[in-house]
Amino acid sequence: MLNLADLRKNYALQSLAETDVQSDPIAQFAIWFQHAIDSQILEPNAMSLATATANGLPSVRTVLLKGFDNQGFTFYTNYESRKGKELLENPQAALSFTWLELERQIRIEGTVEKVSAATSLQYFQSRPKASQIGAWISQQSDIISDRSVLEQRQRELQAEYADTEKLPLPPFWGGYNLRPNRIEFWQGRRSRLHDRICYTLGNGVWQLVRLAP
Repeated sequence: MLNLADLRKNYALQSLAETDVQSDPIAQFAIWFQHAIDSQILEPNAMSLATATANGLPSVRTVLLKGFDNQGFTFYTNYESRKGKELLENPQAALSFTWLELERQIRIEGTVEKVSAATSLQYFQSRPKASQIGAWISQQSDIISDRSVLEQRQRELQAEYADTEKLPLPPFWGGYNLRPNRIEFWQGRRSRLHDRICYTLGNGVWQLVRLAP
């Protein structure tokens, strides 16, 4: 069996200095995100989303980023899922993008709020019809007896909405916006002396510091 202690890589692709980055972390995120797209990374918008219950019990999963701007980072999900219930109890969350091909990571922390129903509807109806049906079918995180439950409901909805490409928005489904107050950019370096540039928001102004690896 492979010795996990022997699994290591010496990162050496690039460096990251304070003079290399934008003063606005959203602008810097846009630059790195475009690099990830240009590098043809599989699912560059895949991100880990960490939430916690009111008493601090954490959970994490992978979701897809569907938009970002100076107001924050947007993703969509079932409001009645485990993450939805935890965000209702505790509207604080963290995101992490890991692009190993670029030896980069971005960590984002902040507060979360739902986007408007109009925004959710617009995005929902832009999705492929099969994905719209999938959102209606799945009571995400609930226990089901077997897969046939989903497949039967899928057939029913396909028949019900056979003549339209746009389904109504499920009342239990929509978007969240994470408004950041901390964003860290991590660039792998040799000998584990990685570069970490961190922005924190205070009184409406982003402050930039370097962190020890």
